[in-house]
Amino acid sequence: MHDSVRHMVGQAGAVSIPERLAGFCFTSPPAMPKMKTHSGAKKRFKITATGKVRGRGAYQTHILEKKSPKRKRQHNRPAVIAKHDEPRVKTLLGAKRS
Repeated sequence: MHDSVRHMVGQAGAVSIPERLAGFCFTSPPAMPKMKTHSGAKKRFKITATGKVRGRGAYQTHILEKKSPKRKRQHNRPAVIAKHDEPRVKTLLGAKRS
């Protein structure tokens, strides 16, 4: 089965373009797909106003009976992620690397 063809007359002569492609712009390249934010990373990390990555610290989910209340309180604060891991997390979050 053939597509119906629209004939357009230009300077070089008749040019045939299938009707399904008549609305497309052939002068500029197609836009790249947008980067999607990693859904797991956006639940676990946040970028501070200064550009640091903040996340949850360790030692606060289980085996809490033997830990003192002071120790549990201190571990409950958000932890700053190491500089080495920042670029990877920022890429997942869709932020520009700094």
